[in-house]
Amino acid sequence: MKQLLSIPLECTKKGHGIASVGCIVDLDKFEDVNLFYQLVDEFKLRPNSVKIIGYKSFYDKNSPYSTPIFSDKDLGWKGTIENGYALEFFSREYDLLLNYYSEEQLLLQLMSLKTKARIRVGFGTVDHKLNDLILQTPISDFRLFKNELKKYLKIFKEIE
Repeated sequence: MKQLLSIPLECTKKGHGIASVGCIVDLDKFEDVNLFYQLVDEFKLRPNSVKIIGYKSFYDKNSPYSTPIFSDKDLGWKGTIENGYALEFFSREYDLLLNYYSEEQLLLQLMSLKTKARIRVGFGTVDHKLNDLILQTPISDFRLFKNELKKYLKIFKEIE
């Protein structure tokens, strides 16, 4: 992990505007992932432009989940992630990556490091090297997070 943090984060091609959003969500702390689909209307995105992956410290693989899930059991040797949903998630490039977790969890941080994104947004309670924009909002108040995110993306001229 320390070695990965010492390497500059991989960025996608430079540009303006938000066309794709990736969300890494700690489902142990915040369960209503459907709220992230509000970003489609807020940022005038295509309907399939928001991709969400959730983290649970433990989950039953036989139980149905509406959101792709990964857990601590998916961490392999040498920091590899052995989960098909996670591999698909970080194989894509995003204009905006939302690190929606407020506690430092190794696997969440590793997912964030491996995901290619132009702008990374997260909370101030986790390692600041992981995010370009840090919002000081409670994880439970998604509406406030969304409003603050929209405000700063307008300042950066990423959205209208």
